[in-house]
Amino acid sequence: MISDIKEFTKEIVKAILKLVIAGVFIGFLKEYDVVIAGILILKIIHNVYKEIIKPKTNKNWLLLVGMLLTGFGGVVGETWGVANGYWEYHKVTREIPMWVPFAWMLAFHYLYKLERNLIPLLKTKSQRNKIVLAIILALILPAFGEIITIELGVWTYYWPYQIFGVPLYAFLCLLFVHMLVYCILHFVCKKFKIDDTVYH
Repeated sequence: MISDIKEFTKEIVKAILKLVIAGVFIGFLKEYDVVIAGILILKIIHNVYKEIIKPKTNKNWLLLVGMLLTGFGGVVGETWGVANGYWEYHKVTREIPMWVPFAWMLAFHYLYKLERNLIPLLKTKSQRNKIVLAIILALILPAFGEIITIELGVWTYYWPYQIFGVPLYAFLCLLFVHMLVYCILHFVCKKFKIDDTVYH
């Protein structure tokens, strides 16, 4: 399935290191949700500038659409989960910290960029293989990031059947949000004939 194992492994290791850094950053600054939100907003602005504003051609508007959809879906899910007592954030005065929607937006960018880097390394770049890759990444990596922040006391899940503090339901919810956005963007690419490595 993979044409260049060494390069594939390198991309995965880089992705895991980014998750660890992000998780530790949020974990240590958890009491300062406005500061975290500000830094994440700056990162989003940087990503938008780099992929949409700066390029003269091939402006990647899918990136912005995907981040906005994921941010919206994340806020809906977070509001539902906290309101129903399924999980709770700690060390902040708000029920949902200000940084949460921006973290969801960056989670989309993180997975999108990783998939974009990994797909060229697949032997067969069929839609099926792209979807399998997307499902595996969306199922494992966001949950790994959550484990780090949970261990650092950012929040607690109250659902049962947990693996390192992340319940089975959370794995499925994370997968659902990311794959819903994946399907929407695949449809957009197909309808408007947008040539995108990940979604077309």
